[in-house]
Parts: sequence; C-alpha cells; structure tokens
Amino acid sequence: MTKFAISGVFSAAATPINADLSPDHGLLAAHCQRLLDEGCHGVALLGTTGEANSFSLGERKAMLESVVKAGVGVDRLMPGTGVAAIPETIDLTRHALSIGIDKVVMLPPFYYKGVSDDGLFDAYSRILEGVADDRLKVVLYHIPQVSGISLSVELVGRLIKAFPRAVVGIKESKGDFANMQALVKAYPGFAVFPGADPLMLPLLREGGAGCITATSNLIADSLRTVFDNHAIPSEVAKVEAAQARINAWRNLSNSYAQIPTIKAMVGLKHGEKAWQRLRPPLVGLSEGEIAALNPQLEQLP
Repeated sequence: MTKFAISGVFSAAATPINADLSPDHGLLAAHCQRLLDEGCHGVALLGTTGEANSFSLGERKAMLESVVKAGVGVDRLMPGTGVAAIPETIDLTRHALSIGIDKVVMLPPFYYKGVSDDGLFDAYSRILEGVADDRLKVVLYHIPQVSGISLSVELVGRLIKAFPRAVVGIKESKGDFANMQALVKAYPGFAVFPGADPLMLPLLREGGAGCITATSNLIADSLRTVFDNHAIPSEVAKVEAAQARINAWRNLSNSYAQIPTIKAMVGLKHGEKAWQRLRPPLVGLSEGEIAALNPQLEQLP
C-alpha cells in the first residue's frame, strides 16, 4: 500500500453551541474524544461542518486550546486554518503549530472569484513561506460549491513540486469522483480524501488515503471498519454491511440542510440539546423537523 504522510478516517467535526451562541468548549472536547473512541484516526475541527467561518480568529484559537487542554492528543487533531486574508491564515496556522498541532486543512483565499491558478499558487506560496515551519503538513481543501474557488489538478501539482514536505494531501469535497481519480493517478503518495462518506470505499480501491467526512460524527465505527478491512478478501461481507450502514446514515443526514441535520442527529443520538443550535446565518432544524427525524434515526442500522 502507498505510504501517505496522513491517512485514515477523520471526522469533519461539528461544533456544539451554547445558548448565547458561543462555542461549547466542554462538549466539543468530549465530542472529539468520543469520535476517537468510536474509531476515528483523527478529528478535523473547524471546517465547513464545524461552521468555522462563522467564528472569529480568537474563538477558533480558544476552541483548539480548550480541546488540547482537555486531553485530546495534538497528533489526532487537524483543524481548518484557511480564511480569506493571507495574514490571518498564517496566524491561525502558526497558532496551531504553537500548541503542537502539525496537520491542518487549508481553504484557499475565497472571497474573490474567477482567480487564476497563478494567483492561487502565489497565495498558498505566501502562506507557506510566511508560516516557515518544517513541521507543517497541509491538506488542501477543495469545496468549490461553497468557496467558489476551484483547485485544478495542475495547480495541485505545482504546489506539491514547490512544497513537497508541506503540501501532502487534499480534501476533495466537490464530489467529482473522476477528479479524485485524476489526483490519485497523477500524484502517487499524495493523500486524496473524499469529503463524502459513500466515496471512501471506491476511492480506497483506487489508491485514496481515507476520508474527512461529516457523517463520521455519527458512524465513525463503520467508516473505520471499511478503512481497516477494504483490502482483505475474507472481510468482503463485513465491509459491505458497514458501507450499507454508512450510506443509510448519510442519506438521512441529507434529508434537510446537511449541517443542521448532522447536528440534530448527533443531539438525538446522545441526548445533548446543545447540538440543535447553529451560529447565524445558519438556522437549526425546527421542532417539527426534529420530531420527524427522530423515528427515522431510531430505525437506522
């Protein structure tokens, strides 16, 4: 099997929120530990599912610090640090490194649309040169349906060539399996992580590195089963059963808007009402929607 700098099942962790709309540090740390206990190799905090861009830099730093202080290992954390302003991305990335976290997921600067590969290469170059730390490992974040910015296969190659020790992977959340295959084929040893749970198994078979997904907030154990056993011929039935469970939970999470539905499902599963809250402009599910969701959740395998 190809050796990657980073591989495994990572949860795109949701963020629990207090009644005053501040992040709930205690529940967040407990959730991170729960995800690890359930089978995740690591936790990708402060991404899209974690509502990262609705929090200030200070709030993001405090969340990371609180999770580490609560005892979650720094080697198991991979926070998002990419924001619209290059100096702030450098600041967030240096902060993660300062508390011992050496893996991050990094959006490109995303406010201006229609920018060129040259502009994106320059932006990432200035960030990595500004951080200037040999420990850093970056997973690029491709989610153009949200960011409005595409990271081409060619751009990824330029970044790998220029920063081979730092640029080690990509979270491919566009959902384009052909693009994932192209990245795997073009750059052996570069870790390609799908952002959609059902795509982990087929991409593992093509040479993928694992996943960074939202439904892992709920079914990390099944994702880990698939990751650990996908290449073992005698475990085909176990893998197929785990994949069927993954697909069922993912389908239910898409019943309404995904982030509030994932959070509502986490809350229902664990009896924790804080998960029903979202930071504006996102809106949580209504009481009626949660009431309709609950019996469907109870019927899932």
